[in-house]
Amino acid sequence: MPSEKDQPILVPILGDQLTRTLASLRGRTKDDTVVLMMEVMDEATYVKHHKQKIVLIFSAMRHFAAELEDAGWTVDYVRLDDDGNAGSFTGEVARAVEEHDPRAIHVVEAGEWRVQQQMEEWADKFDCEVEILPDDRFVCPIAEFREWADGREAHLTMESFYRDMRRKTGLLMNEDGKPAGGDWNFDKDNREPPPKDGLDPPPRPTFEPDDITREVIELVEDRFGDHFGSLESFEWPVTRDQAEKAADAFLSERLEKFGPYEDAMVHGQDDLYHSILSTSLNLGLLDPIDLCERAEKLYRDGKAPINSVEGFVRQIIGWREYIRGFYWYHMPHLQKANALNAQRGLPEFFWTGETDMRCLADCIRSTRDNAHAHHIQRLMVLGNFCLLAGIDPSEVQDWYLVVYADAYEWVELPNVAAMILYADGGKLATKPYAASGNYINKMSDYCKECTYSVSKKTGEGSCPFNSLYWHFMDRHRDRLESNHRVGRVYATWDRMGDEKKDAYRDTAQAFLDGLTPAGPDYAR
Repeated sequence: MPSEKDQPILVPILGDQLTRTLASLRGRTKDDTVVLMMEVMDEATYVKHHKQKIVLIFSAMRHFAAELEDAGWTVDYVRLDDDGNAGSFTGEVARAVEEHDPRAIHVVEAGEWRVQQQMEEWADKFDCEVEILPDDRFVCPIAEFREWADGREAHLTMESFYRDMRRKTGLLMNEDGKPAGGDWNFDKDNREPPPKDGLDPPPRPTFEPDDITREVIELVEDRFGDHFGSLESFEWPVTRDQAEKAADAFLSERLEKFGPYEDAMVHGQDDLYHSILSTSLNLGLLDPIDLCERAEKLYRDGKAPINSVEGFVRQIIGWREYIRGFYWYHMPHLQKANALNAQRGLPEFFWTGETDMRCLADCIRSTRDNAHAHHIQRLMVLGNFCLLAGIDPSEVQDWYLVVYADAYEWVELPNVAAMILYADGGKLATKPYAASGNYINKMSDYCKECTYSVSKKTGEGSCPFNSLYWHFMDRHRDRLESNHRVGRVYATWDRMGDEKKDAYRDTAQAFLDGLTPAGPDYAR
């Protein structure tokens, strides 16, 4: 039997932990460490992830493993189609324990609740020490968020949390302790619609698949051919070097106009001035604080406006950190939240894209082709429709988790259940993000060539968002009327005559009755 000094430390690294400075690697020596990386069927199929998402994660994992090996680490890499692959994280850790006889397992806490539950069982399953380390790639540890949130359960507003993170990091803070630019939030400057003559953003950098990625593409087409999405064009960064090139391009070419047009939507223009860095951030290929510091330097040097830089920083140390903390604070109950008792099945067109609603068709096309849509498309077109139509939160959650390459449950579930669907009853959002066709018309060019008329409120040919909005407000009056941010809407409703109200109700109901539900086979 080997002595303890001959037994290695086993370091499992998950697919969203592709960071050379990961807590489980820091302080380890290469001669007594075995890194374990696992492609397992459980993770590829607990929902039917978009083909590009599976390619992205597996390819990034394989590239990261090769980098570790080149740097002298011992890597036990299990491919999906390897003989004996157990199909689960726990099964593969068990095989590695048997093969390597480690004296201990050091692993960074999981990003998703269900995986963390598996990890916490390892100490009882394996005859060695198991140490689960905090994921310190985030600014706010889970325990710190819990301490912040305790006593504020009714409304955990992001703005106050964000200001705390600004103070903690010093980002965009002046020496006198006041926020740079004289204000904490420049959102009021970041709501420009696209100009009538259009927008001309520079293209984001794309990355031609190499041999490793092409091999993964073949694997995914063979094993997951029935999953949603297209692999005709796979252009995501899969290494840190590629991710850094994407970040450099955003900061130098698109950050300046990111702020004003971050809520704008243009048919057929999928990226506009957005960073498209969330996939790399969530894989661990980019350092969030480093990105924020680089953006801040551009502001300090007079090369980028405060509203764009603050908006970008807020997305990362505000919204991203807040959403993660909110997820862990409310799990596992958040998975089943349905405060509005939404029961309707997800329409089939969310998978096929076959709808005459031009805004939805374009967002779904981008989602299918790119595994991406920007945040306003996700919230105010796709999500707004699901909210107004009363779609079952579990089906909406599955859809968002399937279709977006940056979607992990910790970021997807709070955004969908709480922000989009108000299924948590208002713990995250101070009001439902419900809007009629007017908002989409104001912030996009979708409506001008749509089959439906956004100016027509009811009846045949009217924009469905218009009647669905009032149908939603009417059926949830008892819950929403006392909300100070919503209550005045009902004064408008009450001024309408009964005939007009009935027209809204009847038009919406006829539209809803005509929807074809997708059924469960698309997602699971």
